[in-house]
This record gives sequence, C-alpha cells and structure tokens, in this order.
Amino acid sequence: MNDVVDAQRQYVKAAMRAPFLEREEERALAVRWRDQRDQDALHRLTSAHMRLVIAMAGRFRNYGLPAADLIQEGNVGLLEAASRFEPDRDVRFSTYATWWIRASMQDYILRNWSIVRGGTSSNQKALFFNLRRLRAKLSRQGQERMSHDVYGEIATALGVPVADVAAMDARLSGPDTSLNAAVGDADESGAERMDFLKDTAPLPDEVVGDTIDSERRRKWLRSALRVLNERELRILKERRLRDSESVTLETLGGRLGISKERVRQIENRALEKVRRELLTRYPHLAASYA
Repeated sequence: MNDVVDAQRQYVKAAMRAPFLEREEERALAVRWRDQRDQDALHRLTSAHMRLVIAMAGRFRNYGLPAADLIQEGNVGLLEAASRFEPDRDVRFSTYATWWIRASMQDYILRNWSIVRGGTSSNQKALFFNLRRLRAKLSRQGQERMSHDVYGEIATALGVPVADVAAMDARLSGPDTSLNAAVGDADESGAERMDFLKDTAPLPDEVVGDTIDSERRRKWLRSALRVLNERELRILKERRLRDSESVTLETLGGRLGISKERVRQIENRALEKVRRELLTRYPHLAASYA
C-alpha cells in the first residue's frame, strides 16, 4: 500500500514540475511525434499535460475507486489523444486531450463501479454520471414532488426514457450484495442467498430420462418408416419430419407431378401405415393413440 502511495506522490510531483508549453512549441512536438514518431517529443507533450489527468481524477474521486487507478486510466486516454491529435487544426492539445482523458476514466468507472455490469451506451453513461446531480438539483427546487416527477424532468433533460432513469436510480441507490452473504443469523442456519435461488432447469435425472426416451422413440419411428414406399416416405419427410418449415401440399405436388389433393391422400395413407406398424411392433403404445 505504501508503495502505491509513494508512486502516486512521485507522479504528482513530476506533473507539477513539468513545464507548460507555448502554442508553437506544443505544435512542433505534436508534428515531430506524428511525422517522425519521436519518443522524446511524445514524452514532453504528455508530461506537460499530466496535470490534466490529476485534475480529472479529482473530479471522479466520489465513485469509490482508487485515485491511482483513475490516474492510470487517464494516462491511457492521454496517450490515445496524442496518437490521434492533428496539430494542423487550430485546437490546443489540452482541449483535445481533456475529452479522451475523461472518456477513459468514465469507461473505467462504468466497468468497475459495480460487480454487475451496467450499460455502456451514451444514454447509460449520461445517466450514470449526471443522475445524482440532476436529481439533487430538482429536489432542492421542489422537495414535495413525487419521485416519478423528478424522473420525468431528468429524462427530458438527458433525452432518455423515464424507465431508464428509474432503473439507473435503483442501481445507484443500493450496494452490491454477494450471493454468498448470510441470510439472518449465519451461526444458526448457515443459509446463504444462493440457497434461495430457484433453478428452473430440469434435474439431471430428468434430462437423462428425456434423452433416453427421445432416442427410443426415434428408433421406433425409423423402424416403422420402413413399411413406406419411396413416394410415401418422401412426402412424410417433407410434410412431417423436417426441422424447418414443412413444404406445402401445392409445392410438393408440383415437384411430384400430382395434385395437392393427391399429396394429402398419400400423406394420410402413409401416416396410417406408420401408426399400424408401430402398434404391431410395440403394442404398449396403444394407449398413446387412444
């Protein structure tokens, strides 16, 4: 822990000692980095703007994440800004880098603020970083208003649905709770929240039983299909045994050169032949056809 604190202090000291850059010097360094990939130019350009990283980390200090981690993410954004900066545009590097530093820190906060991942869309980011501020402001203006009224005004201000505002507010209002947290007095029951989650999946013995039954039924059907002639088997496969949508009577009749009514007759006859064969081979199936 002391090593982290010492490293952070050294970083702050180095940032404070780094000289400010005049516009022309800044542009010259940016050109050298862009055109020549001059590492010394990159170092001087980014070192002069480490103050921006520290200042931005201070703005996000209330999200409960280590300042050292925020600074590290800010440095990633600073380097990204340096790689994308166009010195020929009439924009100071600090103005351009601020956006990348803030975006990098915000992404880090969204990824790590909660063990439950939230949305990372622009709407979700706007909600996450502005909800508490806007709600506090509106509440001060009218403390007697119902919360859904406040949600409505926040949704209008940020251009998002009211439901999204309510959902984000619920997330921000309560801490994460571990599924392994004890329920009641752990010394007495030893029960955890995980013990009360309902699993809707079938039990292992049910899965095995269904698998065996399915394979058995497929075996019976394959043996019964042997009583059909080639045309009957084709019609039954196209009409009844396809994984995808079945072929229409009209389409199948066109392929076989017969009318759709004739296809229907052959299909019904094939089904009856298969039924009789199944009952002959496996009499215990009679109850299924009752």
